[in-house]
Amino acid sequence: MIGNDAILGRLVGPVAPAGGRLRPLGIGEVRITGGFWGERQHVNGSVTVRHCATWLERLGWIGNFDLTAAGTAGERAGREFADSETYKLLEALAWEFGRTGDSEIDALFRSIAARVVAAQSEDGYLSTQFGGPGQPERYTDLEWGHELYCAGHLMQAAVARLRTVGEDDLVRAARRVADHVCDAFGPGGRMQVCGHPEVELGLAELARATGEERYREMAATFIERRGQGTLGEIELGQAYFQDDVPVRAATALRGHAVRALYLSAAAADVALDRGDEEMLDALAQQWEHTTARRTYLTGGMGSRHEGEAFGEDFELPSDRAYAESCAGIGSVMLAWRLLLATGEERYADLMERTLYNVVATGVHSDGAAFFYTNPLQQRTAGDPIPANRLHPRAASGQRAPWFAVSCCPTNIARTFASLEGYVATADADGMQIHQYAPSTIATTLDDGREVAVEVRTGYPYEGAVTVVVGGEQSAAWTLSLRVPAWARGQAVLVEDGERTTVDDSVVRLTRTFHPDDQVTLELPVAPRWTWPDDRIDAVRGQVAVEQGPLVLCAESVDVPDVDLESLRVVPDAAPVLRADGVAVVRAAVTSDREDAWPYRDRANGAAAQAVELPLVPYHRWAERGPSTMRVFLPTPTGH
Repeated sequence: MIGNDAILGRLVGPVAPAGGRLRPLGIGEVRITGGFWGERQHVNGSVTVRHCATWLERLGWIGNFDLTAAGTAGERAGREFADSETYKLLEALAWEFGRTGDSEIDALFRSIAARVVAAQSEDGYLSTQFGGPGQPERYTDLEWGHELYCAGHLMQAAVARLRTVGEDDLVRAARRVADHVCDAFGPGGRMQVCGHPEVELGLAELARATGEERYREMAATFIERRGQGTLGEIELGQAYFQDDVPVRAATALRGHAVRALYLSAAAADVALDRGDEEMLDALAQQWEHTTARRTYLTGGMGSRHEGEAFGEDFELPSDRAYAESCAGIGSVMLAWRLLLATGEERYADLMERTLYNVVATGVHSDGAAFFYTNPLQQRTAGDPIPANRLHPRAASGQRAPWFAVSCCPTNIARTFASLEGYVATADADGMQIHQYAPSTIATTLDDGREVAVEVRTGYPYEGAVTVVVGGEQSAAWTLSLRVPAWARGQAVLVEDGERTTVDDSVVRLTRTFHPDDQVTLELPVAPRWTWPDDRIDAVRGQVAVEQGPLVLCAESVDVPDVDLESLRVVPDAAPVLRADGVAVVRAAVTSDREDAWPYRDRANGAAAQAVELPLVPYHRWAERGPSTMRVFLPTPTGH
């Protein structure tokens, strides 16, 4: 049976819930036509996906499928989760082909998919790392083996293919994997879960795409098994796996950040489809607590290198921030689902912050080098990383072309390829635009009315977002525009020459629109000071600068004769935006000291030198060679 969203085909994006307040518009209804995200998508499609394919071939991770198909005994290249990188690449290629129709992209997808399908066992099991001659037996290491995690990513790749092209060999293979998982872990099967949540996401979305209800039931079963102690005790504790308390009973996200966010996103999927308000309320409360107390200014999540994990409340060190790129993507996934469930724009606010300041930071603007972690302070510049070097995953002074654990490059690739699916929504009354980019948006409302708009903007560097209505309209409908939290009270709506200051989180305009009607939302994108909560010990007495949705940072290449650690900014006047678009603040350089002991009985002395400190968008740092960097800047008094 093929579900309704599969019949809609190209109209559907990565997430298509059966319930919720809002219906997401898919990649056939939204087209990003340029600007910041249009450029990122172009680079992703022309460079990043091919870069990922090259490295996967070079390291033998795709070749693992050839060895498995041939029945070759022994170990495989890469870590136990290496299969998932091929699946995420396939997902990226599927969305990219659906977005552009690029025949070369489709040919690359088909060639890799054929090798994957050839490796599948007769009973549907598919893994290059387990179950073969000379390999560990299936499901003998659920804590660390990632077999179900990999299966989930295959299912998500199949969903992308089904929604952009239709059923093919990869889709059929993924359905056989899903059937196998249901047989092996459903009623009468193993009462266990995977150490890394992901299969839940794959099963839930595959259920939506195919109409196969038992996939959703299996996803729900896995989610309800969490917190039952089915995974073994480890030094990092059961919270690392989110196996310490049931999902419904948790009060905040904890443990391994990516695991926690993927699990919560999957729980939201199942709850949306089932109308499970109790689960949705629990997830919303966990999100609220985590956002208010465990999230960086950039939107980054995960403050501990040990366990790649969330810390305690307000434990947010700048220089030791983990803030993994994949955790940023997981945060976007969760926030999008909660937005669809509730219609509340606070979730879109965090999505915007995270997309611009974590996901965009995670890849070089040339599309061929990546950050795994995203600290808010870099104390040492380090050496340039060669373009052909495999690099440890936690090094963050420079982006690297590939990592021994390379979950982030392929994750970024699939996110950018499917970005249209996170821009806008519809309901019975009209259309809602949540993320701003030059784009065309067209959809059919529940009553059959067709509505269409064009968005014209230079956002995020320019604050004007103009929406031009297209097509003939015979009845009133509602156009809704998100007003970012940082802009409320200063945003201005311009319509028919009238200017109105907006204090709310959303502008709603209900009327019978006419072709070429225009509405402009003016957002204040001038640079501004941002002070942290005093409970964040690591940055008390420091201040940051934001410009629209962008977090800014100081980088040593802009002040080569000054040690960033000696700078004290003077926040007695607003940051200034120069004619060249660069934000600058006044700063002072403290006098050098060579004391034998770094503590004293009085405050630091007066500054010796005044400087103008340029600030750059955080997503652009480390693109001009090795450098030190910091987002939060100390003030003279250190109050």
